[in-house]
Amino acid sequence: MRSLLLPVGPWFRVAGSVLLPMASAWAGSVQVEVRDAVSGKPLDQAVVYLESAEARRQVRPLQGVTMAQQKKQFVPAVLVATVGTEVQFPNLDAVRHHVYSFSPTKKFEIKLYKGKEAQPVLFDQPGVVLLGCNIHDNMVGWIVVVDTPYYAQTGVDGAVPGRVRLDNVPAGSYQLRVWHPRQPIGEPAVQQTLQVPATGEVAATVRMSGLQP
Repeated sequence: MRSLLLPVGPWFRVAGSVLLPMASAWAGSVQVEVRDAVSGKPLDQAVVYLESAEARRQVRPLQGVTMAQQKKQFVPAVLVATVGTEVQFPNLDAVRHHVYSFSPTKKFEIKLYKGKEAQPVLFDQPGVVLLGCNIHDNMVGWIVVVDTPYYAQTGVDGAVPGRVRLDNVPAGSYQLRVWHPRQPIGEPAVQQTLQVPATGEVAATVRMSGLQP
């Protein structure tokens, strides 16, 4: 098996958590730890999200989202955006970049440009988008488009390595999905059914195998 999901008792609060805008009278908290199945080490840059039919009805586009190019790198290396979000691609370098993606989720091309002259790109379906630059082959980035407002990313904003917390998640059954940039290209997120309680907390540990170096 590629992952193991273990429900346990109440956990401590994780710093740097994503606090979701939607509150409910019957809502719980979800805390997820992501580890490498081989080394056992916590994994940062993992995208953790909860999917359900109700979650899809609650999702809204984000505003002011950017995937910059700086020092010949995509910044951030991994960006999470909800379905319907327009992403800006400002080039903060002195050289031109030529951003593109051949990913089925979103195929697009922004030809040679500098500054903020590029038009935003609409990401209108869920999935993983691999980014590249036609001029600089070492530039690689990812945009993970999710169809849910309940998501977080490990290792950002000073969070405990490999851990996230989602608050105010309405009670119900969800598919917990976890994706990491070291997965082979095209491989889907690891998934597991998770029941969120009406009150209190549920915690899970996901161990990911088959990751690239």
